[in-house]
Amino acid sequence: MTFTSDPLGGDGIIYDRATEEAFPTEHVIVPKSVSGKTEDAEALILKAIEHKRGKGAAAYASGKILVVFLNGSGGMWFPNRVARNLPKPLYFAAVWVVGAHGMDEGRYVYSVTSLELSEGNAPTWLVRIGKEFDAWEVTPVQ
Repeated sequence: MTFTSDPLGGDGIIYDRATEEAFPTEHVIVPKSVSGKTEDAEALILKAIEHKRGKGAAAYASGKILVVFLNGSGGMWFPNRVARNLPKPLYFAAVWVVGAHGMDEGRYVYSVTSLELSEGNAPTWLVRIGKEFDAWEVTPVQ
């Protein structure tokens, strides 16, 4: 897998070199609170999704993966609850939430969640990336 710019003006493309499949993406960030207060992470995630969804509805979002970068201080959130509360129609083909967790034994740690409930739970993984981006470890959470 690799990431590249989108020649059609989207936020980027995830490209699978093995299958030669391209997945266009749109990105949105949930920023840190400017007041320093802990805010409701679930509400912030849904607000960010609604913001991107409102940029042209189906024509804008159709076939794209929305990546929500959770950079906020929203505290704990529950992926299944957010997945159940996604706006309808969603328009996007899928929504993923990526949140930074800091460092662990010299590795960058991120949570990666697919807001998709077909298997019963929104699958979530912890991804640990080597400081030099030379090694990856993926651990399922749910």
